[in-house]
Amino acid sequence: MTPQQIELVKATVPVLRENGVALTGYFYNRMLGNNPDLKETFNMGHQRSGAQAQALAGAVLAYAENIEDPSVLLPVVELIAHKHVSLNIQSPDYSIVGENLLHSISEVLNISMEDPLIAAWAAAYGQLADLFISTEKAIYDQHQQAKGSWLGWRKFKIAKKVVESDEITSFYLQPSDGGALPTYEAGQYISVRVFVEELGLKQPRQYTLSTSPQADYLRISVKREPEKGDLAAGWVSNTLHGLPEGSEIEVSAPTGNFYLLDPNKRNVFISGGVGLTPMIAMLNQLVTLYMPQPITFIHACRSKQVHAMKQHIDDLKEKYPRLNTFTVYEFPRSDDILGEDYDAAGRLDLMSMDRALLPVNADYYLCGPMPFMAEQHKALVARGIPAENIHSEAFGTGGVKH
Repeated sequence: MTPQQIELVKATVPVLRENGVALTGYFYNRMLGNNPDLKETFNMGHQRSGAQAQALAGAVLAYAENIEDPSVLLPVVELIAHKHVSLNIQSPDYSIVGENLLHSISEVLNISMEDPLIAAWAAAYGQLADLFISTEKAIYDQHQQAKGSWLGWRKFKIAKKVVESDEITSFYLQPSDGGALPTYEAGQYISVRVFVEELGLKQPRQYTLSTSPQADYLRISVKREPEKGDLAAGWVSNTLHGLPEGSEIEVSAPTGNFYLLDPNKRNVFISGGVGLTPMIAMLNQLVTLYMPQPITFIHACRSKQVHAMKQHIDDLKEKYPRLNTFTVYEFPRSDDILGEDYDAAGRLDLMSMDRALLPVNADYYLCGPMPFMAEQHKALVARGIPAENIHSEAFGTGGVKH
């Protein structure tokens, strides 16, 4: 990019702060209208809620703000690149996105396509697209070389369904071709794609693999998302829950950069709701290594009724004295027993927790809804945990803002 183009992109920052969501909302409508086949790649639930437009607006703004040194965005690029690989996004898709983005800028700002600002953004987008394409190629190459892995979508059958709570069901997935499975990192995820009858098209969603690598199946544990107030019911989660054993779905290879880093270090897992799925995978991985170091497993949910995999944790705790647990029920029911089912009522408060459960020299893993994540991250830093030891995976299209 020329110095003049960099200045033009920087000059759009105030406009993006004020009208970024309007621009990205217009962009998605334009692109999906012109390329309806992409509706089977993009999360139409996030399109419906506006979450996708908000996330893209934030990303475009961050890129414009850091246009002089985009390297600061590399951790975010890597995170998004894994998601793109999971959805089988290929380099030609970037041309479609770029064309529609530039036309959207022209049409929303009411400027000519020949305007120098469009050329500046074309250069900026080209630079960013090249970064994503090269990052994703490296991940695709890893999948291609890994034994048992694959590229794109592979058919799996639902071999078994296990109800884990009133909301969460585990799905045991076996490859329809009977082939091998890769050894993935505990904490990584897959995308699944199912036909949603209401939409008349396939829809992908990403779900964490909820156990350590197994020889003959993958397991995901999915929360059924019901209709709540202004929030519509989840298309994919409800479709999955309605599928009988033996049904076939499409699955992408395990990927992601949130996973257990060092099994020989103290590890603390903190989860909210269905955010416990990567924590269970990491914990199960440590069990295969006979739990070399003490572990703290902290979980918050509404009540025992929705406390998934509680018995599994209880069984492990009985077998492994090094496993320390702390459970918080926000709204315990009358038959939930304090001291047996849970350790505290209300919201999780790390500031009041026993210091022995939160060692300074441990790696911390957080997963849950965004407000929960931000709150726990802030509390850990306040308790003296180094920020570089805190690793997080947030739900949805955004990330935790530190």
